[in-house]
Amino acid sequence: MVRGKPKGICNYCHKELTAGAKSGTSHLCDHLKICTQRMLKLRSTSGKSFCQSQLRMTAQAEGNVTVESYTFDQETYREELGNMIVLHDYPLSIVDHSRFRRFVHALQPLFKLHTRNTYRKDIIGRHDKEKMKAIEYMTMLQSRVAVTTDMWIADNQKKGYMAVTGHFIDESWKMRSILMGFIYVPAPHTGDVIAEELHDTLMQWNLDEKLLTVTVDNCTSSDKAVDLMVSKIGKSKLLLQGTMLHMRCYAHILNLIVKDGLDVMKSAIHHIRESVAYWTATPKRVEKFEEMARAVFERAKIVDKQYETLPTSDEWDFAAMVVPRLSLFYEITTLFSGIDYVTTNVFFPKICEIKMKIRQWATSDDLCIQEMSNNMTEKFDKYWTDIQGLMGIATLLDPRYKKHMRIACFAMLHGIASISDECIEKVDSVVANMHRLIEEYELDGDEYQQVDECSLSEKPSPVIMSFFHDIVAQQKPAVARL
Repeated sequence: MVRGKPKGICNYCHKELTAGAKSGTSHLCDHLKICTQRMLKLRSTSGKSFCQSQLRMTAQAEGNVTVESYTFDQETYREELGNMIVLHDYPLSIVDHSRFRRFVHALQPLFKLHTRNTYRKDIIGRHDKEKMKAIEYMTMLQSRVAVTTDMWIADNQKKGYMAVTGHFIDESWKMRSILMGFIYVPAPHTGDVIAEELHDTLMQWNLDEKLLTVTVDNCTSSDKAVDLMVSKIGKSKLLLQGTMLHMRCYAHILNLIVKDGLDVMKSAIHHIRESVAYWTATPKRVEKFEEMARAVFERAKIVDKQYETLPTSDEWDFAAMVVPRLSLFYEITTLFSGIDYVTTNVFFPKICEIKMKIRQWATSDDLCIQEMSNNMTEKFDKYWTDIQGLMGIATLLDPRYKKHMRIACFAMLHGIASISDECIEKVDSVVANMHRLIEEYELDGDEYQQVDECSLSEKPSPVIMSFFHDIVAQQKPAVARL
């Protein structure tokens, strides 16, 4: 009874409804159909949406516009906003910008924007879920995983960080990569610290028994870290007792080789770089430089007395000789940096090609070129004297190269005759390692069929093919199929 009259109270919205003997129940049923609080309650328990559908226009790929119905969902909009922030590296503060909030409200007045801390929690939570999915996938992975690491010091924080990336072939025979860790590495960055952080990451991803190789920078601490990784994981879990675990970063080595080679022309490089920096420092200098047309540097010295880094004629001549030689390193680095194709099989021939070119530069009439060649050779021999590990096996497995190409590569690498016992012994050593590797993977003997060792594709490496054809011609009755 309410104020002396019989009333019914809605259990959801607590609205008062008439409940007399003559009132009936139809109006009570009608109220339940439109009660907002009841709809929200049912939605939260059943997961269904009771929001009113709306119409929207959607542009198709061919340019046609269609009209379709959709239902606004706050959680979907919230998740998509978080995805947008991550994908485009937007700052979290964008959700606090007044104009952005007005823009969102104009697009969808029903969407409620939260604070940056809320979206930060959403993003971290989403990351943790996706990481767990990735770990579960990697746990079920049948192939081994090649791990690359990269360490650097953040300029703004003066702290060391290490990124750990896994590379593997999935069940569809597609090459894939996944970032497994972005780790803060406390100082000092010794081999023990690096090995500990790397080992913890591998254990977290259940990859300690699936590790193929570890690629690290070329420094003493990294070398020690790989040695410690072998002892932490155990030789029995690694390929060939861990003898092929350590891979040196080829890009870093190429950079060191070029850097040492350019030491002989520090003065010329300094003058050329300073000249470019000087004449592009201000718009006025750029305009003055454009007006001088040809022989700009010589005329620039006369026009602008403050210009003091004019390269000498000898430095210009030396730069002209060096640039074509350095283009070799640029082309090979670009080839090695490909992500849409396999690069392991071309590594060994290209590295041998570099060594052959460096050896040829040592016979130049220019003393500076000879000195550059000597510096590059010293750095090359320090890191790449012995590179017949997995890279050598990958060359054998390439149908274009096989055993005769390996002989040609070793002859170029060590500057020895292709028919010498030393060259043949080195190639036989690689073949033996490949057989041991096959045995370790426990392949059935019937599945392994020998292939003609002289098979070549229609597009072999053009630089060393003349050298290669000479060797093949001496290896009769072998026949090269083109």
